[in-house]
Amino acid sequence: MVLYTSPFPNSFLSVLHSFSWGLIFPCYWLADRLVASFVPTTYEKRQRADDPCYFHALCIIITTPIYLALLVASLPFALIGFLLWSPLQSARRPYIYSRLEDKSHANGATLLTEWKAAGNGKSFCFGSANVCLLPDSLARFNNVFNTQARAKEIGRRIRNGASRPQIKIYIDSPTNTSISAASFSSLVSPQGGDNTNRTVNAGIKRTTSMEYKGDNSGSNNSEDSREDKGGAGEPNGGEENTCIVRINGEDNGHMSDTEMDAVNGQAHASGPAEPSLEGDVEISKTPNHKQKEGDSGSLDSYSASRESLVKVRVGDGTVDQSTVNNKLLYKASIMKKTSVRKKKHTDETFDHEISAFFPANLDFLCLQEVFDKRAAEKLKEQLHHYFEYIVYDVGVYSCHGCCSFKFVNSGLLFASRYPIMDAAYHCYPNGRGTDSLASKGALFLKVQVGSTPQDQRIVGYISCTHLQAIAGDTTVRCEQLDMLQDWLSEFRKSTSSSSTANPEELVAFDVICGDLNFDNCSSEDKLEQQHSLFTHYKDPCRIGPGEDKPWAIGTLLDPEGLYDEEVCTPDNLQKVLESEEGRKGYLVYPTSKNHSSSQKGRKASLKGNGRRIDYMLYTEEGLYLEWKVEVEEFSFITQLAGLTDHLPVAMRLTVSTGEDDP
Repeated sequence: MVLYTSPFPNSFLSVLHSFSWGLIFPCYWLADRLVASFVPTTYEKRQRADDPCYFHALCIIITTPIYLALLVASLPFALIGFLLWSPLQSARRPYIYSRLEDKSHANGATLLTEWKAAGNGKSFCFGSANVCLLPDSLARFNNVFNTQARAKEIGRRIRNGASRPQIKIYIDSPTNTSISAASFSSLVSPQGGDNTNRTVNAGIKRTTSMEYKGDNSGSNNSEDSREDKGGAGEPNGGEENTCIVRINGEDNGHMSDTEMDAVNGQAHASGPAEPSLEGDVEISKTPNHKQKEGDSGSLDSYSASRESLVKVRVGDGTVDQSTVNNKLLYKASIMKKTSVRKKKHTDETFDHEISAFFPANLDFLCLQEVFDKRAAEKLKEQLHHYFEYIVYDVGVYSCHGCCSFKFVNSGLLFASRYPIMDAAYHCYPNGRGTDSLASKGALFLKVQVGSTPQDQRIVGYISCTHLQAIAGDTTVRCEQLDMLQDWLSEFRKSTSSSSTANPEELVAFDVICGDLNFDNCSSEDKLEQQHSLFTHYKDPCRIGPGEDKPWAIGTLLDPEGLYDEEVCTPDNLQKVLESEEGRKGYLVYPTSKNHSSSQKGRKASLKGNGRRIDYMLYTEEGLYLEWKVEVEEFSFITQLAGLTDHLPVAMRLTVSTGEDDP
């Protein structure tokens, strides 16, 4: 299948489309600004409350007549442009495929060789987020604004979180064996030119989200400087840099000064002194991504957790095994925030957490509500600093392909570190109300993630979707779930080049991501909860229809509280969501929580959850029979605090081949 790199099949249609949109855009922009000036967000209301001179009200009085006059003057040109634009949509392709042009930053081919060399399997990380990038006037109804700036900042935060090297911390305690949670919300900042075989020379210290600027903090941190530093931060040759720290509880956790000097390490903590946690530390490294030069942590955004960032300075040299198992001093607050904590649910087979970061080594990203075209371009430019392959501007316009007129696209965007082999889009024909104005649908992708020694391709399937949003439209959503399954089955059949007797491809995973606009606890969503999709695909957060696992939380934030000081930064939102009382104040809850107040058991089962409408589903059906897929980690992410009214979610799957380690 050919991937479409431009929206039209020839340059003439592209030029004609650009001309028609140039006639429409002034009218569109003026109308957007006019409406936006009358729909303030809570953030703007608080600012205006401190304005004794009513300056903003004066600005509205002056600018409104000007906007209206220009809007009326631009209407004739917009009408001409619309008459040209609308019929052109019948020739428009359903998506645009973009691949990073700078080959020095490309790493897809290298990633494919990694699987070929790994005999016992591999893990893949998936992320999904609703980013609410509508035209500014419409976004304000969700209490977010400045769509263009938000798009750029969202892309920056995602790539900063995903491109950081990964540190995993495990505690082996003789008194408490239940502590064994892996962290993927802490950050390592390597120094030196060689990514492999380096000695840890200095200590680990707490770093706040504002003070951490990476090891190249002295360099110019502008976008231009980042782009000019060729190859400084992109993956190179597939080399990655995961640091695994294992802490043993022997010797009562005490450590002598001599032992500290052996590793040239010293612990530093900012803020008030806290009780320290001491113990044996084992550090090992496995491949991971390099960071961008001057691009560590949050940079100029609030993208890092103050107490979950861990900075490790690494010097040049080779690893001396005698220094590997030396003892380091850790502050207790660092250990707490890097998810080295007791598992509250010992029967759970995988790690789960509320993280201030997108997971390190994020392989695939599915976004919803990227409706604004200009915002999509800005977001794509930022994501291309980390993801080599992106599919965006997905959907149809005008009357082409769907029953009703479509003013905006589907809002779906997909980004991948691995090569995309095939892609297909389908529009849901049964949208109602305001949802019918957007070409909401499903995007299906086939990616190549490796190859076997016998040169068989190893592939995976990913589906990204956004269902009907209007409350009460359960029948519509169930019909869309039916169509999603049928379309996915057709896509797999049409793109498969294998036969049972002679398999040319081995399927490693099949994942569905997206905003499904129903939760697993509301009484109004019972039909969706019992849909057959959940018999074929597994939800890691779900026990059964109407019941989530105790650790699962809602992903829909209360828009009115987005700019409260308690939740306006990633680390603050993380702290709030870790407490039950905090969740009650800032998450939207299932409707049955109020309606079922007399049912004590039912109310208790919903206590502290919130509406979880963003899903990550996977299946074990249709995969290579000898392989096994398991969830390794699941996280609710606060890194986009203040930028959207949804919590992103992430899931890491481990594909085991069943072969013994070499």
